Amino acid sequence: MPKPLSLAFDPIARADELWKQRWGSVPSMGAITSIMRAHQILLAEVDAVVKPYGLTFARYEALVLLTFSQAGELPMSKIGERLMVHPTSVTNTVDRLVRSGLVAKRPNPNDGRGTLASITARGREVVDAATRDLMAMDFGLGVYDAEECGEIFALLRPLRVAAQDFDDSRGAGAAE
Repeated sequence: MPKPLSLAFDPIARADELWKQRWGSVPSMGAITSIMRAHQILLAEVDAVVKPYGLTFARYEALVLLTFSQAGELPMSKIGERLMVHPTSVTNTVDRLVRSGLVAKRPNPNDGRGTLASITARGREVVDAATRDLMAMDFGLGVYDAEECGEIFALLRPLRVAAQDFDDSRGAGAAE
């Protein structure tokens, strides 16, 4: 869990006030600073929950993705695409999961240059246990109710669409 700052004032609100005085009102500065701080807080909280399982949140996400696949395995390139990370990050993440015995790697029979990552039985046990713990703490978002979480998702969706994370023309939740 992140160490409480216990400041006597909101440093982001104060920075926003000072920004206005120096450069004028730019609401996006306060918003981005709040989002980045929220990211720090949430990542620290979820990492603390998955750490006893030998995981980081990034490794947890990779395990979850593998459990979502029909055969429990995916090409490394597909893992990177779905997790929206660089191939080097995927290799690092999967290699750590392999060393932990949670994932296995093998050549992709459909792509002579590719590699498949597959979740092991131990990986399934770990991801199930970590998921129970993360759900119990509402993924760090327990201060929000279900409707507010939906609002957060909806507010951030246009940013992801603008970044071309996915083709929004097919509708919400459409998958290949």
